[in-house]
Amino acid sequence: MGLELNVVTISLLLMLVSTANATHVFDVRNYGAKPNSDITKAVTRAWNDACAYQGSSKVLVPTATYRVGTINFLGPCKGPIEFNVLGSIQSPGDPKYFKGDCWISFGKIDHLTVSGKGDFDGQGQTAWGRSGCSKNSYCVHLPISLRFDFVTNSIVRDITSKNSKQFHINVFGSQNLTFDHVTIIAPHNSPNTDGIHIGRSTNIKVINSKISTGDDCISLGDGSRDILIKGVICGPGHGISVGSLGKYKNEQPVSGVRVIGCTLTNTQTGVRIKTWPQSYPGIATDMRFENIVMNNVDNPILIDQGYCPWNQCKSQLPSNIKISKVIFKSINGTSRTKEAVEIICSAALPCRNLELRDINLKYNGKDGPATSRCVNVNNPLIGGYQNPPACAITTLKKKV
Repeated sequence: MGLELNVVTISLLLMLVSTANATHVFDVRNYGAKPNSDITKAVTRAWNDACAYQGSSKVLVPTATYRVGTINFLGPCKGPIEFNVLGSIQSPGDPKYFKGDCWISFGKIDHLTVSGKGDFDGQGQTAWGRSGCSKNSYCVHLPISLRFDFVTNSIVRDITSKNSKQFHINVFGSQNLTFDHVTIIAPHNSPNTDGIHIGRSTNIKVINSKISTGDDCISLGDGSRDILIKGVICGPGHGISVGSLGKYKNEQPVSGVRVIGCTLTNTQTGVRIKTWPQSYPGIATDMRFENIVMNNVDNPILIDQGYCPWNQCKSQLPSNIKISKVIFKSINGTSRTKEAVEIICSAALPCRNLELRDINLKYNGKDGPATSRCVNVNNPLIGGYQNPPACAITTLKKKV
C-alpha cells in the first residue's frame, strides 16, 4: 500500500513539474488575427502578453498569409520567449509607409527563439531602383526587414526572409546569437540587400544556411568578435565580406572571424576584407577562411584596402586599418576573373602574419591561367599547393 502511494505521489509530482515547464502559447488568432488582413495590432498584443508571462511562452503565427506594419518587439521578458512563424508575413509595399529604417525588430531580449517554416516577405520589388537606392548611393530611406538589437543567448532557425527592401537581417549589440538553417532570397540585381549584417556583436554564428541576394551574403562591420560562419551556401550575391572598415571615427576592432566549409557560386567576390582609404584608425585581426569552394566567382580571395565605391573618398591616401593574422586555407574552385587572388594592403600599414595554404583556383577564361597580385604584405607564409602562385614576390611600398 505504501509503495503504491509513493508511486502515485511521484507521478503527481512529475505531472506538476511538466505542467510548470510547459510553454504557454499565445496564438495571434485569439487576438483577432485573420488571414489576408493586417495583424499588426493582434501580433503586438500577443507579444506583450507573452513577454509578460511568468514562464516559457510562444507567440504563434499560424499557416496563412498576413500583413504586418512596423513592429518593435521589445524586452526584457519575464521568461524565455519564442516567435513561431508558420505562415507568410508581408511588409507594406509602399516605401513611403516607413518612417524609420526597420520593418520588424527584436530588442533587449534574452533567450529569444525565432522559428518556423514561414517567411518574412519584404516586398522589395516595390522599392528597388527608386530614389535613394540607386547605383551611386545607399538605400538610406528603405527599411531593413529584421533587426536584432541587444539580443542575447538566442537562436533564429528555419525561417525564410525574402525580397527585403534593404538589408534582410541586421545584428547589433548582440551576444550568443545563432542563425541556423536560415534561408534568404532576393534577385541578384536587388541593390543593398545584404543577407546578414553583423556589427558590434560577440559570439554570433551563421550555420547551415542558404543566402541568395543582391549584395553581400554576410557582411561584418566594426566590433564583430568571435564570429563563426559555417556551412553557408552563398550565391548570387557579393560574397562573404569583412568590412568595409574605417569610414567612421571610433570603430571597434574586428577579431576572431572563422569562415569554414562554405560554398560560393556566381558571386561578384568570394571571401574578402575591405577597408576605406584615407580611413580612421582601426584593427582587423585573427581571421580564418578555410575549406571553401568557389564556383565561377569573381576575385575569389580579396583583400582590398583601397575600397572606394562611387569615388566617395581620396583613394590615393592609404588606409589606417591594421590587418594581421589572416589565414586563407584549402580554397578551391573556379574564378570568373583572371586575377583569382588579390591582396592589396595599405602602404601605411602593410598586412602582417598573412598565410596562404593549399589554394587551387582555376580561371574559366581562355586567355591564360589564373594570376595573383600582392601589394604591401610583410613576410607572407606560403605553403602547400598554390594555383595561382600567390605572394611569391611581395611588393612593399614606402609609407606615405
